[in-house]
Amino acid sequence: MPETPHIVSDVMTHTVVAVGRDAPFKEIVQTMEQWKVSAMPVLEGEGRVIGVVSEADLLPKEEFRDSDPSLFEQHRRLSDVAKAGAVTAGELMSTPAITVHPDATLAQAARIMAVRHVKRLPVVDDLDMLQGIVSRADLLKVFLRSDEDIEEEVRR
Repeated sequence: MPETPHIVSDVMTHTVVAVGRDAPFKEIVQTMEQWKVSAMPVLEGEGRVIGVVSEADLLPKEEFRDSDPSLFEQHRRLSDVAKAGAVTAGELMSTPAITVHPDATLAQAARIMAVRHVKRLPVVDDLDMLQGIVSRADLLKVFLRSDEDIEEEVRR
């Protein structure tokens, strides 16, 4: 009988779509569309996670396209106004990246997501090198087990 997933490495996605710090806005949007993802880690060097760029980071460009950004500064965060003029992943990304280690429990990952209001976490090693990504849907996979598997776990 397969062991019940208890840690992030049991449920994370190992193949991750990511971009470099210098990736231009249009490439980011095209990559998200091509791979059907709503966010991507931003990498530096040989794969060190330095941030995350999400659809929310990209939207200010459209939001402020036909408007005077100074009108919105009183209602929006200044970072959103700045992102409207951003052209690379490094300027757009949320940083520092909120990450998790592969040996973290699913409960720990869920708490990080809830407290930090994020939908996914890049999974990194001790050097912040990308190992995978875990989403809220990944964490919920633990509940897809059969009643028999759950009963066996309770007995153990």
